[in-house]
Amino acid sequence: MMTQLRILLLLTFLISIRVWSQITVSGQVIFKNKALKDINVTLKDTYDGATTDDKGNYSFSTAESGDKILVFSGTDYEEMEIPVKLEGKNIFVAALLKAQINEINAVVITAGSIEASDKKRAATLLTPLDIYTTAGANGQISTALGYLPGVQKVGESEGLFVRGGTGTETKIFMDGNLINNYFTNSVPGIAGRDRFNTSLFKGNIFSSGGYSAIYGQALSSVLILESVDLPERTSFDYGISPIFLSANYQKLNKEKTASWGVAGSYSNLGLMGKLFNFNTDFGKYPQGYNFDGNFRIKTKGGGFIKYYGSVDENQMSVGSKSLEPDYDRNQVNLTGNNMYHNLSYREKFGKYLVNIGASYSYNSSDLDFKNLLNDVEMNDTKINSKSNYINSKLVVERKIGRNTVRGGFELNNADENMNYGTFEKKYKDLISSAFAETDLIFTNDLSAKIGARTEHSSYLDKWNFAPRAALAYRISKEWTTSLAYGMFYQNPESKYLISNNFDFQRADHYIFQVQKNADGRNLRFEAFYKNYDKLIKTSSIASGSSTSPNNQYTQFADNNGGGGYAKGIELFWRDKKTFKNIDYWLTYSYLDSKRDFLNYPFSLAPNFASKHTINAVAKKFVMDWKTGFNLSYTYSKGRPYYDIISDNGNNILRNQGKLKDYSGLNFSVNYVPSVGKKDSKSFTVFVLSINNILGNKNVYGFNYSADGASRTAVRPPVNTFVFVGVFVSFGVDKTNDAINNNL
Repeated sequence: MMTQLRILLLLTFLISIRVWSQITVSGQVIFKNKALKDINVTLKDTYDGATTDDKGNYSFSTAESGDKILVFSGTDYEEMEIPVKLEGKNIFVAALLKAQINEINAVVITAGSIEASDKKRAATLLTPLDIYTTAGANGQISTALGYLPGVQKVGESEGLFVRGGTGTETKIFMDGNLINNYFTNSVPGIAGRDRFNTSLFKGNIFSSGGYSAIYGQALSSVLILESVDLPERTSFDYGISPIFLSANYQKLNKEKTASWGVAGSYSNLGLMGKLFNFNTDFGKYPQGYNFDGNFRIKTKGGGFIKYYGSVDENQMSVGSKSLEPDYDRNQVNLTGNNMYHNLSYREKFGKYLVNIGASYSYNSSDLDFKNLLNDVEMNDTKINSKSNYINSKLVVERKIGRNTVRGGFELNNADENMNYGTFEKKYKDLISSAFAETDLIFTNDLSAKIGARTEHSSYLDKWNFAPRAALAYRISKEWTTSLAYGMFYQNPESKYLISNNFDFQRADHYIFQVQKNADGRNLRFEAFYKNYDKLIKTSSIASGSSTSPNNQYTQFADNNGGGGYAKGIELFWRDKKTFKNIDYWLTYSYLDSKRDFLNYPFSLAPNFASKHTINAVAKKFVMDWKTGFNLSYTYSKGRPYYDIISDNGNNILRNQGKLKDYSGLNFSVNYVPSVGKKDSKSFTVFVLSINNILGNKNVYGFNYSADGASRTAVRPPVNTFVFVGVFVSFGVDKTNDAINNNL
């Protein structure tokens, strides 16, 4: 007992000595004469330390002695070490920190771009789930982007029509590789749909102008899609609706380093055609199938190998009343086939990040135009096209200090063959490209991107050189501004070319942006100017109206003498904070554009460009009802329309006017019964969607008779469309995502 008491007394004495020998270390931490809160202050290699208060003050006690190092660290600031000598006396140490300059905190150049995947920049805007739950988007990425500023509402033709550009002036990429034939094959007046399932992608970057030198052959804009790396776990899901059936299986290995998957779908609009009064007279309702497969491998070094492949076929037949006296009816039949493969590899080798990939696309479109009289075929014109495209790209990136340098090469090979009746046209071209750019971070408030791209077309036998630059400055914590300039080149559309006596088409972009990002709110203003040069001019091989359904296949390029401009302003406001559980955004676009291109006899406002466009989107999830409600509305000022004929090689404007204003209110509701259930291993959504709920009779344009005396309106296939479906997933519970993203 005496021994234990002595030990206790000895320990008490030693502890007392240590307490008596403790000293206090205190001080203040500031940045640019401003006190810093929540800065960690510690003695290196000890557990002694404290955190600064609202006034930047800190204080802690320590029993350490001798030469030590005091460490100051905090988010957004460079770590600082100050040597101190502890000699039994209290000390006061002040620290003046410097801003930490890095890619995450530095101001981001966003002129012309809306990012929806780069989490480092907290710029999430349109996630895949966001796209699925935007009323009127029908689960399509391209349609959802139509509710953003700068994108025109063009319903009669597929493609993203951005800032006065045609649909072919926007290029779409998957994991860095070009996607040729992103949309399904179509007939004149009825737009093709997205070929790719939105759930394939974890995010996207949509650049409406001033995009990176890594991408080329696009006069207007680029859409960069990033596919999912690995699924969360093995899963199976399916969808059932009156329009389609779909199923998807994804297998993840036990180590969570690799996965593979297969999917299939079948669609047919026939049942809905019997329930609704369609504007379009379908002899065969749009129908088709799609099968795809993928695998993904995570390497030991943290890189990824990803493959995606798909095959699909779509068919339809459309009839219409003939405008010509020799016939009483027209009919066009379509059979389209497509195959796509995409392989990409991303890996870091030492200081270098390497991205290498390739894509292959095969597309076949068989169109059969018939003229009938009393159900007897009087004329038959077949248009068959087959195309093969190969794209490959290498991008190497390295960080040098706080800056980033990247460069690489790209090859695009096209092999096309078209037959129009007895006329046959072949087109082959290899576009070789090299590019380089650097991200320069001067301070957290000032950064720049400078790059250039050069291309050579074997068909045109010409080179181009395209410099690009952008500058961003943070005005305050919430406000930033950006400037961007760039030259952009694109080959003339191959379907118009019958010789190689042409040059690259060119567009120069000038963009100014001011943006405010606050908690749950985003305000964006952008002004732009685009100057077009060397646009191709065409004439028809036969007299007649340029708006005849199949006339687009009879125009051929004369020269590169066209040009034009597009200028405007855009406003975007998104708010997730003001109203509880409501996410909404509003956009306004003003566009002033004129072009002298294709068969336009002189400079005209493009028939795909509306001066004023307004969009409104709202989403609310009601937890008690386990239901999400979504609304979207679009209004655009009436676009111009033209009736242009060819007379002895001269293009003549015979009729013109303005379409009625476009407007459409869309509504969707989503019921999620698994909300609130614990440990749910499945995810079910019941969907009801109504497009153009008010039944507005919108018009996209007119087709004219050869003499111009009569015309018919080009309308949507149906004024109001209702969709009902159920989607079930086993293995992955996405309920929280549904709630957080206002499903």
